[in-house]
Amino acid sequence: MSEKTAIIIGAGPAGLTAAYELLTSTDIKPVILEATGDIGGISRTHVHNGRRMDLGGHRFFSKSKVVTDFWLRTMPMQGSPARDDIKLKREKTMTSGGPDPEKHDRVMLLRNRVSRILYLRKFFDYPIALKPQTIANLGFARTMKSGFGYMAAMVFKREEKSLEDFMVNRFGLPLYHMFFEDYNRKLWGVSPADMEPDWGAQRIKGLSLTKAVLHMFSKQKETSLIEEFWYPKKGPGQLWETVADDIRRLGGEIVMNAEVVEAQTKDGQISAVTAKTADGEKTYNGDYFFSSMPVKDLVKAMPQTQVPKDVAAVAEKLPYRDFMTVGLLVDKLLIENKTKIKTVNNIVPDCWIYIQERDVKIGRLQIFNNWSPYMLTEEDEKAGRVWIGLEYFCNEGDEMWAAKDADFIAFATSELVKIGIIKDTSVVRERTVLRVKKAYPAYFGVYKQFPKVREYLDGFENLFCIGRNGQHRYNNMDHSMLTAMTAVELIKSGSKNKVELWNVNAEQEYHETKKP
Repeated sequence: MSEKTAIIIGAGPAGLTAAYELLTSTDIKPVILEATGDIGGISRTHVHNGRRMDLGGHRFFSKSKVVTDFWLRTMPMQGSPARDDIKLKREKTMTSGGPDPEKHDRVMLLRNRVSRILYLRKFFDYPIALKPQTIANLGFARTMKSGFGYMAAMVFKREEKSLEDFMVNRFGLPLYHMFFEDYNRKLWGVSPADMEPDWGAQRIKGLSLTKAVLHMFSKQKETSLIEEFWYPKKGPGQLWETVADDIRRLGGEIVMNAEVVEAQTKDGQISAVTAKTADGEKTYNGDYFFSSMPVKDLVKAMPQTQVPKDVAAVAEKLPYRDFMTVGLLVDKLLIENKTKIKTVNNIVPDCWIYIQERDVKIGRLQIFNNWSPYMLTEEDEKAGRVWIGLEYFCNEGDEMWAAKDADFIAFATSELVKIGIIKDTSVVRERTVLRVKKAYPAYFGVYKQFPKVREYLDGFENLFCIGRNGQHRYNNMDHSMLTAMTAVELIKSGSKNKVELWNVNAEQEYHETKKP
């Protein structure tokens, strides 16, 4: 009996997980075709002059045991303190016999989660918490307005036809305007009033002002956003690069810089795909096909004479949001650490800061020092420098995307000065900019008609759509992995029902909710 082959499009978390699962639980050989030269997709780690950047920020946290087992099997939990833990004499729960991050690289760190919102040039907890500091920051008038607005939302519920309706029902109209409307407009490029409520159901369903109040008084607290998370020593890409090495060791194949441009179909099956490589086009035949490439591009790659016109029209217009991040190494931040959390060089403790200010375009600010001390050099740390990432959401080809690197870096830096994050450009020592296409599948426009496309793709018996872009769904990393694991299980069981595959990340609890 000849060996069966699975062609996997994309070397992100979904594609790599699918390949690993096939190699360890079936006799099917995986061949991964990755369009770029990087492993990990949007979960990759970019290295700039020895310093590491996490594109988008990736906390390793999941309610799924199979996912957490996968992570720890790949990178064991630390058994000794990390560099910053040692300096701060910070106590953490260590794993007996676990690797020492000061001596070994293949190690998972336990990190503290701190995220806040910058609004009115002041810091607010994320998610919004009812604390004296919150009230002081808002002022009496805004606090009263927010309270009455919330009570009104509890009595007069909106029919949830949009993301705006979804958020107003949980926080009230004043808080929605203060903390949600502008950020989401930055993120998606459209008003939340023009978006489907699906994104809220997937990302913030468990959050509301009621739960914030209950959280204050409950002894058995529901952690609506995790207080600790795991993190690979050298960023998320390190884990996926390690998985890629394991795949090759187990006999799988990964072809880099191989962009799939054509998919051949026959008798309700995908029979082969053609990839454009440096050596020309090459066709790959397979028995099973896993796709984590954007749905828009997958449908376009199929024979257009066979794709129904309505399906092709919807797929072509599926909306996406692209992403840019500017990395800056700075001597010092102007914002001060006024929390009780100790940090190296007393920088602010945040992993990232949501920028809710209306007078700038920056959406979020990452502080890589706080993700892992190994994301920057020891020399930087000794000098007290801070390695940060400025995140912008845009559309491919728009003014931000098309700007020259130097011009965009100058613009981004000026925004940090404007909102008081840094003093001036003289504190900047290193700078770089990265662009990521189709980072966020969007929930507006023709998205409402996406079921037509899904039904068409599900009609191909040996095709499995996995991952964020493969399902046009804002999956977290663990959900993307679960789609891959589910697809492999469907193959093993011989099931032709793909409903379970699409039900991943459709659960009713918030994606980072954890009950004791």
